[in-house]
Amino acid sequence: MTVVSIVDYGVGNLRSVINALEHIGAQAELVSDPAALRKSGKLLLPGVGSYRIAMEQFQASGLADTLMERVTQDQIPMLGICVGMQLMTEHGTEDGGAPGLGLVPGVIDKFDADTMKAKGLKVPHVGFNTVRPKSGSLLFKDLGDGIDVYFTHSFRLASTGDDHVGALCNYGVDFVAAVEHEHVVATQFHPEKSQANGLAILRNFMDNF
Repeated sequence: MTVVSIVDYGVGNLRSVINALEHIGAQAELVSDPAALRKSGKLLLPGVGSYRIAMEQFQASGLADTLMERVTQDQIPMLGICVGMQLMTEHGTEDGGAPGLGLVPGVIDKFDADTMKAKGLKVPHVGFNTVRPKSGSLLFKDLGDGIDVYFTHSFRLASTGDDHVGALCNYGVDFVAAVEHEHVVATQFHPEKSQANGLAILRNFMDNF
């Protein structure tokens, strides 16, 4: 398998992601400087916490411009996870809002509290839930029409371009659970915490992109 470079911009504990990748036989490395990022064969963009703060740290790290160059010009495959997926969109509204990387159409916004309360649901959305992959998905190859994966989030991508949807999930309302467009893929859920299904998704990313 190709080495996957985990973009380390100071957000979150990355050990569980590394462990999951190593479990499927992939070689993972942490990359925290632009020069190393220019040598990467596959990229993984993690993220936890606030959209705005994560984006500020990502920009301050000096890695954002290089990542965009690798993904848009060099067509390097990239997987975003959780807030990493959110940063790939056009804008996030959390903590006053911030522009995103613009790789994925759409805006990250919070689950509507009144809607969730009326349906007896709590925010954040935490735990296993079923996602519905699009037909022909390479990220969800051989996993069936509905699989359970692990979420923990309060903000979501309500909609995106039809050609960017990798999978949908319902938590009171439908939202985008995964993005899949050419060499750019992402998951709102945590594959590294999704047991066998999550490992299969990581393996599909390594094998199919």
